[in-house]
Amino acid sequence: MPGRSSSLTRLRIALTVFFALDGFVFAGWVVRIPAIKAQTGASASALGLALLGVSAGAVVTMTLTGRLCRRFGNHRVTVVCAVLLSLSVALPPLTHSALALGLVLLFFGAAYGGINVAFNSAAVELVAALRRPVMPSFHAAFSLGGMVGAGLGGLVAGVLSPTRHLLLLTLVGLLVTAAAGPTLLRHEPPAPPERELPAEGAPRSLDRRTRGLVIVFGVIAGCTAYGEGALADWGALHLEQDLHASAGAAAAGYSCFALAMTVGRLTGTTLLERLGRTRTVVAGGATAAAGMLLGSLAPTLWAALLGYAVTGIGLANLFPVAVERAGALAGPGGVATASTLGYGGMLLGPPAIGFMADWFTLPAALTSVAVLAGVAAVVGALVGAATRRAAGG
Repeated sequence: MPGRSSSLTRLRIALTVFFALDGFVFAGWVVRIPAIKAQTGASASALGLALLGVSAGAVVTMTLTGRLCRRFGNHRVTVVCAVLLSLSVALPPLTHSALALGLVLLFFGAAYGGINVAFNSAAVELVAALRRPVMPSFHAAFSLGGMVGAGLGGLVAGVLSPTRHLLLLTLVGLLVTAAAGPTLLRHEPPAPPERELPAEGAPRSLDRRTRGLVIVFGVIAGCTAYGEGALADWGALHLEQDLHASAGAAAAGYSCFALAMTVGRLTGTTLLERLGRTRTVVAGGATAAAGMLLGSLAPTLWAALLGYAVTGIGLANLFPVAVERAGALAGPGGVATASTLGYGGMLLGPPAIGFMADWFTLPAALTSVAVLAGVAAVVGALVGAATRRAAGG
């Protein structure tokens, strides 16, 4: 119906804005970490412990946000968490010790984890109502927001102090929330046209099989996020240390990966409509595995950059599909579980690469990204086969 279609379009635009805002604010904070380190006088190890506050706050809140969404609604929780995220990003420059920084980052991480569960849960409901696999477009907005936030942050880093820069992020976040939030608050979450089954071939109740499938989709999300975290923290070092690239060329490595991932997500809906979820996951995992083998073992810079780009294209739609499937099966609780496991993969990646680099070499350690991408492809294929058998039997 025209009225329903217009309402869904407005909701989609508003949710896309919140995804982009999340990426923009988080990237703006990340580019000021070196300045915050200097301000607090923290050592590298103390800074590392302080930064764990983001992770700890996010993981704990992701577990709780699913319950809050069921009680108060995904839209309300999204708006509240957006306000909290915008306010909390201004706090790190006000600290003068690693301990204080870690404490305020707990708050920032809690807001970050909460909004991720809330707007992903809202997006899952919208995907079901639209009856189109548009989940990758939301994550593309997050990636684009992150690229803009990092780019602008780099431009103003030499002009604005961290305090002024992050306070501007607060103002932008509050203004965007004031503009897009009323759309979410005015509209009830859309109900899908048909509610007989929460997912293809899956039962409605959260029985043992359903809970198991949610965890499996969380594993796929974790394998994907492991690669994102590993490339963000170690990709440039590999190019500079092992391939003797200049600092600028090494920095371009992650840019190639992030840009390719964004492009992959922008085209994700079309890909899902043509291939379906299972083949998209299998093809994406296999592509990422091949790309990372090239990126980690190539003897030349240009071949490695190509490998990074291929990896980004391969990984692009795995996380959105995994979160969407988990949410379709178990609602906000499923999104929370998959997001927590996915975020756990992002946390595990950088330290795991570091340990393996000490034991072996950095190129060998980076091949673990290819291994886990391959695991995601195999798991996706097995889940697709099991779902088809359940639907047919």
